[in-house]
Amino acid sequence: MVPVATYDHELTLIGETIEEDEIGNQRPVETRTTILCAVNSAGRSDFYSGAAAGLRPEYVFTVHAYEYSGERIVEFEGKRYRVIRTYQTGTEEIELTAERVIGNG
Repeated sequence: MVPVATYDHELTLIGETIEEDEIGNQRPVETRTTILCAVNSAGRSDFYSGAAAGLRPEYVFTVHAYEYSGERIVEFEGKRYRVIRTYQTGTEEIELTAERVIGNG
């Protein structure tokens, strides 16, 4: 039997849009969308193959594919992570492999 992912954690997808201020200067503005996800630690093979490429994968978040729009930064339990790889597991789910963002990100 294949284990079923339970979506019992909150994940905030952080995107960016460009807005103009009152004098016409363009500036980036963060957009935040909170969704539910399943969480797993990055597997041993992901960790070691990522480390060989200078990456430090920490979590794999499973989300509904229709809720993900290519955001490269996510927030989980108050910490920011950079999405370093996505993997479509079927027509309805996508896995986001993420590493911790240190500093300002």
